[in-house]
This record gives sequence, structure tokens and C-alpha cells, in this order.
Amino acid sequence: MKFLSEKNPDIHRTYEIINEGISKRAFVVLMACCKVLYQGRAKSRLGSGDRFIIIKPDGSFMVHQDRNLEPVNWQPPKSNCKASLENGILQITGSRRNPPESLEVEIHCTYMASYFIGEDSKELEIAGYEENMREMVFESPELIEEGFRPTSREYQTENGFIDILGKDKNGALMVLELKSRRAGVNAVKQLKKYLDCFTDHKEFVRGVLVAPSVTDDAMELLKEYQLEFKELHPPMELGGGKNLTLDFFSSS
Repeated sequence: MKFLSEKNPDIHRTYEIINEGISKRAFVVLMACCKVLYQGRAKSRLGSGDRFIIIKPDGSFMVHQDRNLEPVNWQPPKSNCKASLENGILQITGSRRNPPESLEVEIHCTYMASYFIGEDSKELEIAGYEENMREMVFESPELIEEGFRPTSREYQTENGFIDILGKDKNGALMVLELKSRRAGVNAVKQLKKYLDCFTDHKEFVRGVLVAPSVTDDAMELLKEYQLEFKELHPPMELGGGKNLTLDFFSSS
């Protein structure tokens, strides 16, 4: 059976459905009234309430409330998930040894219990992120300016990792901070911190903020710090990004 769902099962039937789903390495989904206890690197307790509970085939274990995007509590993939029924109390536990921690969910009543055996071997394709911009610049450095030569990516400094380090056509060092969305003053301040790491450099170091656009405040700060701005839009094509078609605008 690929899919099973029951409304308002009693505690014993809920226990059977959970165990059957876990044994079949299926998605297990519950809508239930429960309370939650986490013990590990910290401790947390959540009183009784109606929640959405998910156990994935990879061992992920999540408890969602009726608000917020993230689960209120969770355990990552490769957790050991199991259900127990003792003295009429149904409990689901997701635990790990390293680090030692456990998430315990005590089910009081179940509104819906189900499992689903899915087949999905595809990997998520993404575009429009800083990493895509970094690849694009390394493949086509002239998008920054003629003669630009990128030399390092994720270059480590005491103030963090520089997105791209390179040199212009005259050999001057260039520090590039990439943003895939409209950049604000925080991006400018981060770029300035990177340049501060080169105060003992004998020659002038250029700092360039690369983004689709910047706020007015960010542009003013760029001028104050004598930094540059290059308008560049991230690639939005999926499927490898080798044959990209994109709108490119330059400004300095």
C-alpha cells in the first residue's frame, strides 16, 4: 500500500499507523493534540496543543504549530525515530547520539494519521543566488570590467570571507562583495570591513559592491568610503547555467 490515511483514529490505531509508516520508510503525517519535550544542548517544553507532525524517510522529525514558517521543534535527518505505547500513553521519540539529544512528542488525541510512500530522486535546481553570480563572474569576468581577473573565491580574512578577490587590468587588487538582491548599508559596511584587512597593502585596493541595485543610503555610503558599485543581475536560468541569457546593466 502506497498511501494510507485515517480520520480520528484512537491511540492504538495511531500507534500502528506510525510504526507501519516508519517501517516502510514513508512520510508519516499526523494532525494531533500533543505536548513536546526537547532535551539535549538545551531544554524546551511545549504544552498541550493542536499541531502538525511530520516524520520523513531520512529521519527528519518536525512539529509545526499553526503559525510561522519554521517548525517549533525538530530533529535533523538520520535521527532515530520510533513510537512507543505504554499504559495508554503514545509517545514518538526522535533521538541522536552525536550530539546526544531527543525530541519527545506525547500524543493525546489524533485527528488524522497517514503515511505516504513517495518516489523522488530529483535534486533542486536553483538560480538567482550569490553563488550563481560568483560562477557567472568567474566564467565571464568582463561583466565586471574589461581586464578584470578573478583569482580567489571565498577568500578568508579576519572579518569574514570575501566573495571574489581579483585584479584589474592595471594589476590593482579588487575586493568584490556580491548581493543577489537590492543591497543596503550593511552590505557596504561589510565591504569596508574587508578592505580594512588590507590596510598594510602597499597599493590602493578597490572595493566593489556588485548587486542588481542599491538603496540611496547605500550609494551615499559607497561615495563616503570611496567604494564602487557595479550593477549586475544574477542569472535566472535553470539547468546548469552554461548558456545564460540575462539582462546586464553597468554603472560606476
